[in-house]
Amino acid sequence: MNWWKKLKKNPLAQLGAVLLLVFYLAAIAADFVAPYDPYFQQANGSLLPPTKIYWKTESGNWIGPHVYPTTQGAIDLETGDRELIENKDQPSPIRLFVKGSTYNIFGLIPANLHLFGTTGEGTINLLGTDDQARDQFSRLIHGAKISLFIGLVGIAISFPLGMIVGGISGYFGGIADTIIMRLLEVMMTIPSIYLLVALAAVLPPGISSTQRFLLIVVITSFISWAGLARVIRGQVLSIKQQDYVQAALTMGAQPFYIIIRHVLPQTATYVIISATLAVPGFIIAESVLSLIGLGIQQPDPSWGNMLSLATNASILVLQPWLVWPPALLIILTVLSFNLLGDGLRDALDPRSWQR
Repeated sequence: MNWWKKLKKNPLAQLGAVLLLVFYLAAIAADFVAPYDPYFQQANGSLLPPTKIYWKTESGNWIGPHVYPTTQGAIDLETGDRELIENKDQPSPIRLFVKGSTYNIFGLIPANLHLFGTTGEGTINLLGTDDQARDQFSRLIHGAKISLFIGLVGIAISFPLGMIVGGISGYFGGIADTIIMRLLEVMMTIPSIYLLVALAAVLPPGISSTQRFLLIVVITSFISWAGLARVIRGQVLSIKQQDYVQAALTMGAQPFYIIIRHVLPQTATYVIISATLAVPGFIIAESVLSLIGLGIQQPDPSWGNMLSLATNASILVLQPWLVWPPALLIILTVLSFNLLGDGLRDALDPRSWQR
């Protein structure tokens, strides 16, 4: 367990692991964490800024954290800002574990229960609302289910494929190795982002976001396993000369059994590190495709299509709260995976245990 002790001494790896744990737990329990349905449109509530939270009434009475029902008035033609009208006669207290209108998660949380919310006419929009009057924070939490899990699904498809193909190539060698390596070299010369754009553009326009999500995962998976297969092939060339592999071969074990049972497990250290560092690539690919309108489509939320509002200059200037949160979450997620991957690489390296 030397690697575990070394990993616990790496504060940056711990920070990355904690951030990822928080993000994934929030995504799994999105119906509970998000105060509103991601598709719910508030009446007269488009492009509202983050809700201002009050603690006292205008008369100075302490009633705890609360908000007021907010509507929008006329637009200032000089600044482009809209007048916000708050109904100070109807304070809406902010409470934990508030009943709402969405479903529970896996039957573990009572139905219609949210982590926080308001009791009254007012709504709490921590990150404001978008141009369709939908709560931005709720959409950000629900969008994490796509943007975070696309990486896990991607490596679940691409890594077994890369390991098996690389293992076969390295173990058998000869003509099989030559053919496979030439095929991998061709695949690696194809610019992945252009291929993604081309393939996503020809997807049928009528498919649902779930089907589009699965197709994007499959596309990104089948263009990302070639590099892993080449590295695994190199490791297998060395591993297959080990005594325990030769002993299994002498005892009559089948080649595929030897590959799966004795050879590939020896590459586990590299695979774990590579998987951790590969997940950000899938997240960024989905974000880029959704950003340019070829990924997850509205009204379904993902961090990528929420970030597509950044293409509107007026949004960047007048409603920056719509752009910075998804961009920051993408950056933090990619950074967290990289920190955790670097920590695992240092911890799992036997040469570092003697330091």
